[in-house]
Amino acid sequence: MSGDIGEGLARFLTEDIGRTVRVSAVQPLSAGARRRNIAFDADLGGCVLRMVATLVPGSIQLLPVGVEAGVRELAREHGVPVPHTLAVCTDTGFVGEPFMLSERLDGETVPRRVLRMVQEHGSGEAVGEQLGRAMGLLHAIDPEQGSPELPGSASADPAETLLAEADSMVAHLLPDRPVFAFALRWLARNLPARPDRLTLVHTDIRNGNLIVGPDGIRALLDWEGTQRFGDPMRDAAWCALRMWRFGVDDREFGGFADRAAFVRGYTGAGGDFDAERFRWWKVACTLAWGAMLAGQAAAFLDGTVPSIVMAASGRRIPEIEWDLLMQIRPTASR
Repeated sequence: MSGDIGEGLARFLTEDIGRTVRVSAVQPLSAGARRRNIAFDADLGGCVLRMVATLVPGSIQLLPVGVEAGVRELAREHGVPVPHTLAVCTDTGFVGEPFMLSERLDGETVPRRVLRMVQEHGSGEAVGEQLGRAMGLLHAIDPEQGSPELPGSASADPAETLLAEADSMVAHLLPDRPVFAFALRWLARNLPARPDRLTLVHTDIRNGNLIVGPDGIRALLDWEGTQRFGDPMRDAAWCALRMWRFGVDDREFGGFADRAAFVRGYTGAGGDFDAERFRWWKVACTLAWGAMLAGQAAAFLDGTVPSIVMAASGRRIPEIEWDLLMQIRPTASR
């Protein structure tokens, strides 16, 4: 399979650049549930580029690869650490799926390895602050600069929209789980005011979608869920969920650092951190992730996505129920 992919990538680059390109060192990277990343070297004749091909099956594509590449480049131009996108291909004739090509950055992406490295270097506070800064820079971008093909409405209330979506998902996927029903009622009773300013939101910034080195965060990955107009506290809350701490539960943001470090970086880059909206979004994101896990398990069971990662998703739902109860109890702070 890697030989077929390497041949297809070489053929695409040769046609795209207009001279012979040789591809070598083709190596699958750690794969997520939805798409694959392939590392390779491209010899352009006197110049070897280290690249990553991100293959996006059309059946589960959230954004067209060209739109995702565009918002990544927009963020990169505004200082957000993102790998440079080198090319986009929508023709499935080369490797069987649409793909984008990016520069390959050194660093670790596997969450537990990231946390071990951060602990070894004593860089948790710095990484937490860098995470806040990267998010603050993203939220400072004028969303009107984003592609009109990005989802999100300038006139809608993001909290109301998510609550309606979550209600529908729970009714369809988790109708017999009382904790989810209880959490939905809490969200409806505590619906926050619409923020003064809507921003671009990534929706999946977290430990696991970062490239991290000894010096800290080198890149934010996986922009397929980006929305054009959203509540910035959605991004802040998502990366603080317990499941993205990977056992280091006393460090709220990714297992790296406490809230103070994140907020320093975020406000230093121009972000406005609202603790009340943050709490609401933390509950909402936890519930939404539980529903998404149920959806992933269902996609495996009905044969839509035959991936063991999707199959294992359902076992996490009881953990989500515990998190919800802990977050909405009267004395909750996290």
